[in-house]
Amino acid sequence: MSPHYAITVDVPMPLPVARETVVSLLAAEGFGVLTEIDVQATLHAKLGVDTEPHVILGACAPQFAWQAIQAEEAIGVLLPCNVVLRELRPGHTRVFLTRVPALFTLVDNEAMAPIAAEVGARIERVAEELRGTSEA
Repeated sequence: MSPHYAITVDVPMPLPVARETVVSLLAAEGFGVLTEIDVQATLHAKLGVDTEPHVILGACAPQFAWQAIQAEEAIGVLLPCNVVLRELRPGHTRVFLTRVPALFTLVDNEAMAPIAAEVGARIERVAEELRGTSEA
């Protein structure tokens, strides 16, 4: 079950393959990846903790980010849209994508609604494409 703020898709592929698939699908929807955090490596280096492969991608569609910044001064605290990939077991990865409309309910600004709807629709299309890979 997905939390209300994320779309969850399990894919039958190792994390590196899932990452490349997600990045490609995001690009097709106008997103680039601005940041990448290797959570597994960071936790190991900082805490000595060994975890499953786990990556956070910071995805951004520049034209929508610009519109959002113009409409809402502090919106940067909610940007970029994060995508989390966690390898459940070898060859199987869980992908969490930001559920943009749910996140943007935090913003009390009517000008944000169409931006959130469009960005959310694009993220949903990425999720649908990912679901298709799990059925293939």
